[in-house]
Amino acid sequence: MKLRKREFDIFNLSFLDVISCGFGAVVMLVLISKTNDDTSVSGREQIGALLKTVITLENTISEAQQTIEIRLSKSTQSSNKRQQIETASVQLGNKIQQQKEKQASLTADVQGLALVQSTLKQASISTPKTTNTVRDAEVGGIPVDSDYVIFIVDTSGSMKQIWNRVSTEIINVLNIHPKVKGFQILNDMGISLIPSYDGQWIPDTQGRRTNVINIFDKWAAVSNSSPVEGLQVALQKYARPNITTSIYVFGDDYTGSSYDPVIDTITKQNLLASSGKKLAKIHGVGFISAGTTNRFGILMRELTKRNGGAFIALPL
Repeated sequence: MKLRKREFDIFNLSFLDVISCGFGAVVMLVLISKTNDDTSVSGREQIGALLKTVITLENTISEAQQTIEIRLSKSTQSSNKRQQIETASVQLGNKIQQQKEKQASLTADVQGLALVQSTLKQASISTPKTTNTVRDAEVGGIPVDSDYVIFIVDTSGSMKQIWNRVSTEIINVLNIHPKVKGFQILNDMGISLIPSYDGQWIPDTQGRRTNVINIFDKWAAVSNSSPVEGLQVALQKYARPNITTSIYVFGDDYTGSSYDPVIDTITKQNLLASSGKKLAKIHGVGFISAGTTNRFGILMRELTKRNGGAFIALPL
């Protein structure tokens, strides 16, 4: 049997099927794949979100830096204030110590003076109308045997603040001298209370005492808070060898620069070269006022000691 030769056709149905399937697959891949436009939009959105995050973080960091700077500034100010407070505290402590030392000195001046003050007040209650036939040698430790009395009064502003008390003590001192031949009132510069009696003695009568105190209450004279000039005028113009004189220095402060030269000069001027006796007894009465220091007490304690007098520091 003769075999027929079979022809081979490559474009048969099976080949078309394969081609169709392949083409379909390609179409499907194209349809399901992402386009370039979609990818670009998504990327821009992510970048925008990242930029917003970065900007937010930068703002947060900037705010944090400002906060830190403010706190550092406040810390520096607090440190400076603390240092200032510590310095002020040290200065205040030094001032307190100085005031304590000053107070201790003033306390030493007024101790033991209650008896003298009481004596002066008792003497001021009534003035004897007649002269005592026998005069006391001293009252409350103050010699009262002089026939003439001179008051030297500090007329500075601090004394003016207690002027009523000063005038009262003048009356008290006069009252412990029931009768004197004459008296005089000078300020610490040597200026007389009554110019018409400058260089003379004011007669001692009850009416004259009252008039003088009335004038004294209104007295306004220049003062340097130093009794030196007043003492020199008193010794030159009023003290004499043939009379007995007592000088009372009223004050609350001494503004001079030294003590010893003043004490030596006044003591020498008060001494009679011929007999070695003193022209006058010099007493001191210390007051406490807003301007009080211990310098007046230092001066007058030594000055009265060398010139036969007594120093009284009146309490408040």
